[in-house]
Amino acid sequence: GNSMRMASRPIAVIMQRRSLNHRWATEAWSAVGVVADGGLPPYRLLSQDDSRETYLVGGLSLDLYPDENDGYFENCVAPEAKVFIKWRMEEGRAMPVQASVSYADGARMFDSGESADGVAMPAEIHAWLAEYLRTHYEPPVRRGKEYKQRKQGEHAD
Repeated sequence: GNSMRMASRPIAVIMQRRSLNHRWATEAWSAVGVVADGGLPPYRLLSQDDSRETYLVGGLSLDLYPDENDGYFENCVAPEAKVFIKWRMEEGRAMPVQASVSYADGARMFDSGESADGVAMPAEIHAWLAEYLRTHYEPPVRRGKEYKQRKQGEHAD
C-alpha cells in the first residue's frame, strides 16, 4: 500500500530445492517456512543431500499498512494463518523478494503469475499481528443493534 507503514519486523525465509525424476523437470523450488530474524546471516545453507537442499535467506521484513487491515484480519482468524512469500530465480537459485501477512496480498501474488507460496505463520508472528489488529483494526460488524450497544458502552463514564 501507499499508506503509512504502521509496524514492521524482520524475517528470514526457508527455501528448498527438491530433485524431481521427471523427464521435463529436474527440480522444484519453493518457500517452506519463515522464522523471525534476529540478525541472521543473509544466506545460510541448512541441509543438503541428493534429493533436497534447504537454505535460509534473511533480510526481508513484514510491513503492516492500514489499507491492508482487512487482509491481515482475514488471515489472522483463518484456521491456518499464512505468510505469503513471492520469490524469483536469481543466479540459478530461488530467492524470496517479498513477504506479506495479508490474504489480499497473497491472492495478488498468486494471480500475478509469479512464483509464490503460502507458509505456516510462526506463533510469535501471529501474536504480533493479532496485537497490531487489536490496536489498529475495527472488524466489520454484521448486526447493527449489537454495534450500537457496544459503542454506547465504550463511551459510558
